[in-house]
Amino acid sequence: MTVEIKGEQRALAGVFSEAFEYQVPPYQRPYLWEIEHAGALLDDLLDYMGDSAKPITELDPYFLGSIVLIKSEARNAQIVDGQQRLITLTILLSALRSVLPSKYTSSITKRIYEPEDPAAGLPARYLLHPRDQDTAFFMRYIQREDGLNELNTVNLAVVTDSQRHMGENARYFLGRLRESAEEIRARLLEFIVQRCILVVVSTPDLNSAYRIFSVLNDRGLDLSYTDILKAEIIGKIPADQQQAYTEKWEQTEEDLGRADFEALLSHIRTIVRAQRLKKTILEEFREFIVQPMNDSARLIDTVLVPYADAYATISDQDYEHAGGVGQTNAYLRWLDRIPDKDWMPSAMEYLSVHRAEPQEVEAFLKDLERLAAGLMLRRTNVNRRMERYRDVLAAIKHGDDLRRADSPLQLTAEERRAALDTITGPIYRQAVRLRQYVLLRLDNHLSGGDAQYTFPTVSIEHVLPQNPARGSDWLTWFPTPELRNHWTDRLGNLALLSRRKNARASNYTFEKKKSIYFTTAGGVAPFALTTQVLREHEWTPAVVQKRQNELAAALRELWRL
Repeated sequence: MTVEIKGEQRALAGVFSEAFEYQVPPYQRPYLWEIEHAGALLDDLLDYMGDSAKPITELDPYFLGSIVLIKSEARNAQIVDGQQRLITLTILLSALRSVLPSKYTSSITKRIYEPEDPAAGLPARYLLHPRDQDTAFFMRYIQREDGLNELNTVNLAVVTDSQRHMGENARYFLGRLRESAEEIRARLLEFIVQRCILVVVSTPDLNSAYRIFSVLNDRGLDLSYTDILKAEIIGKIPADQQQAYTEKWEQTEEDLGRADFEALLSHIRTIVRAQRLKKTILEEFREFIVQPMNDSARLIDTVLVPYADAYATISDQDYEHAGGVGQTNAYLRWLDRIPDKDWMPSAMEYLSVHRAEPQEVEAFLKDLERLAAGLMLRRTNVNRRMERYRDVLAAIKHGDDLRRADSPLQLTAEERRAALDTITGPIYRQAVRLRQYVLLRLDNHLSGGDAQYTFPTVSIEHVLPQNPARGSDWLTWFPTPELRNHWTDRLGNLALLSRRKNARASNYTFEKKKSIYFTTAGGVAPFALTTQVLREHEWTPAVVQKRQNELAAALRELWRL
C-alpha cells in the first residue's frame, strides 16, 4: 500500500493556524529546552531580522528547520519531530503578547488558541497540546492571555522539569523583550509570523513518519564538505606533489577520525573568520581560507596540520614538554567535561602559538576552564558564548595580556556574581551536566587535585531525602516543608556516589545511609565530598548550613569568584 507523504513550506502564520491542532504523543520525551536554547533562538531571530528599515515583506525568510507530523485530512496532528521548537515559539509569542499594546493581542492569541464562544457553547480550542502531564500548566500559564501574569506567583522548584523549563523560558523572554523598544518588539512579531519558515512534512502513518524522521536526522557516510574541500584543495597542487599532500591530508583525517576531522575544519573556520557562520562551512572555508591563501600546499602545511596537532593534543589531553606540564592536562580533562565545545578554537589557537611555553599554556588553560565554567554557571546561551570566545581569539591574535582584569578571558564582576548565585542556590535543580560538573570539580579541589574519575557511573545523592519518610529522624531535624524545600537541593546537602541512585535507599536513616549506601564494599567513600558526610553524627540544618558555606567558599577560591 502506498502511503502519502506531504511536504510543504509554511510561514509561521500558516503553521500556527486553524489548519493544525498539534498534540505531543505520550511516548515523546518531555520539553527539554532551557534558557540557553531559548536565548539562542531569540538572538538568532533578532540578528537575522537586523535593524534595517526595510519592510518586513522584503526581508529574507528565516528557516526554522522541519517538523514531522502524523496527520490526515483533519486538523489533528501528532508531532513526531519538532515539539521543542513549536512549544518554544508558542512561549515566545505569549511573551510578545504580554509586552505589546492591546491592539496586537487578538492577532497573537489566534495563533495560540481559539477563544471560547459562550454563545455557541464552544470551549477554548488550543492549537498546541504538550504531553498530558504538562497540558494544564501550559494552558494556564503560557497560552491563556493572562497566564504570564499568574506565572510570577508559581514556585518553579516544585513543578515537573518540563514545566520548569517552560516557566523559566517564559520569564527569560519577558525579561529580554522588556529591555527592547516597542518598535523592535512589534517588528519582531511581524518577522516571526510572516518571514519565519518551517518545512512541514506529514504522513497519516506512524511508521512512515518515523522513517522520514530517521532520514532527516541520519547523516550516514554520504559525501561531506570535507571530501569536497579535499578534492578542490589538492586538485590545485602541482601533479608531482599531489600524492604526498593527499597522504598528509588522509593521514590527518585517519588520525583524528572522520567526525573529529569535520570538527577540526569547523574550528579552523572559526579561528580564521572569527565571526558567526553566515553561510555553509563549505562556502566560508572556501571564501575566507582557501581563496585568500591561494596556496594549497601552504594551507595544508601551515594551517591544517598544525591545527590538527593542537586539536589532537587537546582532545587526547596529552600535552608534553621537557620543562614539565604542571596541571595542563588536568585542565584539558575538565574542559572536555564542559557540555559545549565553543572554547576549543581558542585553545587550539593558543596552543599552536605557545606550545613551547608550558607555564604560559598551563596559566591560559586554567583561566579558560574558569571562563567556561563561569559561562556555564551563568547559563550563557550559545550565541553569547561564541561572541565571548571570538573576543578571546582576537586577544590571542593581537598578543594582548590575557591576565588583565578587562581581558575577555577573565570573568567580569557580574559574571562572578551570577556564578556564585548558581553555586549557592538550589544547584540540584540545574541541568544534570552542570550540577555534576560542579560537584566533581569541587570534589577534585577538596582532594588536592589528585582525584581521577574513571567510574562507569557517578550520580548525585541527597543526604536529606527529597521525600523523607514519616516518623523518621529527617522530619525531626527538618520539621517544616519550607525548611526542607530550602535545603534539600543545595550544595550542602549533596554527595557523590560511584553507582546509580537507588530510590529505596534514598529514604534510609542517616546512619544506614552512611554505613551501607555512601561507602564501598571496603567501607570507604571514593569521594572527598561523601567522606565529609560520613564524619557527621547527625544531619541538621546547622550542619548543612556550615557545609554549604564551606563548599561555596571552596568553589569561590577555586574559580576566583
